[in-house]
Amino acid sequence: MNHKKVAEEILEAIGGKENVSAAAHCATRLRLVLHDESAIDQSELDNMEIVKGTFSTGGQYQIILGSGTVNEVYKHFAKLSDQTEMSTSDVKDAASKKLNPLQQFVKMLSDIFVPIIPAIVAGGLLMGINNVLTAEDLFIDGKSLVTAYPGMTDLAALINTFANAAFVFLPILIGFSATKRFGGNPYLGATLGMLMVHPDLLNGYGYGAALLNNEVPVWKIVGFEIEKVGYQGTVLPVLAASYILAKTETYLRKVIPSALDNLLTPLISIFVTGILTFTLVGPLTRSAGNLLTDGIVWLYDATGAVGGIIFGLLYAPIVITGMHHSFIAVETQLLADMAKTGGSFIFVIAAMSNVAQGAATLAVLKVTRDAKVKGTASAAGISALLGITEPAMFGINLKLRYPFIGAIIGSAVGSGFVTLFKVKATALGAAGLPGIISIRPDTIISYIIGMAIAFAVSFIVTMILAGRNEKKRKSAGVEKKAA
Repeated sequence: MNHKKVAEEILEAIGGKENVSAAAHCATRLRLVLHDESAIDQSELDNMEIVKGTFSTGGQYQIILGSGTVNEVYKHFAKLSDQTEMSTSDVKDAASKKLNPLQQFVKMLSDIFVPIIPAIVAGGLLMGINNVLTAEDLFIDGKSLVTAYPGMTDLAALINTFANAAFVFLPILIGFSATKRFGGNPYLGATLGMLMVHPDLLNGYGYGAALLNNEVPVWKIVGFEIEKVGYQGTVLPVLAASYILAKTETYLRKVIPSALDNLLTPLISIFVTGILTFTLVGPLTRSAGNLLTDGIVWLYDATGAVGGIIFGLLYAPIVITGMHHSFIAVETQLLADMAKTGGSFIFVIAAMSNVAQGAATLAVLKVTRDAKVKGTASAAGISALLGITEPAMFGINLKLRYPFIGAIIGSAVGSGFVTLFKVKATALGAAGLPGIISIRPDTIISYIIGMAIAFAVSFIVTMILAGRNEKKRKSAGVEKKAA
């Protein structure tokens, strides 16, 4: 393969080097920021055998080339387009300048929560293992594994402790990540998070009961009472507090003399933000967070299968816009407050959508005669079933249109089913076939059935639409010849 020639052809198809603002690559894709995406010759890119798919998201135009190949092509592309070596972070920063305020807000949430997902996934999956050990009737009628084998009791208790850690100390993780994202010192952010879950405070999970019994502890300072309540498992309070901390620190570093900066800036930043957190910001955002969570749970419970169908139908279009990244914050809150919410239904809907996208792509694999499409569809379809949908959605389904229609219909039907049976996840993870280990044990069977429904409906509808599409194409060909 002549990688230089490929780079030249791609550069020409995207409008030349004058149209390239920034360029980098990840494991499989060229990530480009272009001045004008309307200048792209999409058909030229589609006809290139090496190009497995293209899509535009978050201000970036991405070209899927495959592992290994992308590295070699990028070397020549960077030289031809006069681009210096850039990281994907550099390209993200360049792309963010093209985003509207709503897109920038969604990107901000993504930047904060994506880095902490591994910790949440680890804790959630450990929670799932604990549920397997302690759930009754899962393996033995009327008993759990712990009940049947008492020797496993301490193992379950140990796993439960490990599982809860990320959620009990969630404000520390968010404080670190959010303060870094807002331009402050992340270690001060982590310290703020520690303040919010300090053991001297009333545990946030017990706040409701203490409030009803009029037993909320307080600090009495110069005539004011400040509630000594922690913020375990919360999202909004620590996000708001981290923003205040970062902006306070940034301001102080500008006005405090450099000789006193390292001494006074951290001190004043933490003290001022801490006071604001416990007196004003924390109580207000705690209430707002509770209202948001209660509202989402109510909507889920009230609309039932109909709500699931609508969400399932819209999930893939939401992914196209990138708005699905904003769900991470909501899911984190749902998982952190599992005693009330039972887990995350958003993860389950996402899994139905991903499986449906994979099924539609595999249907295309069955009906198409195009060798290039077959090559892309085979790998992309399997990838989508495992939870990675970009190659399937952008490389096949959206291009051909009818598979995307089949996929969202399959997603809607599967989502309606899992919503009807209250299927929820206890962890984040790969939303697809591997997602079984993230599902609440008592709803695993319904989850599997839901995936089967989403797959079957999507596959069948796509096959039907493919047949209709072929008939229209042949009919149009006959009419053209007759003319």
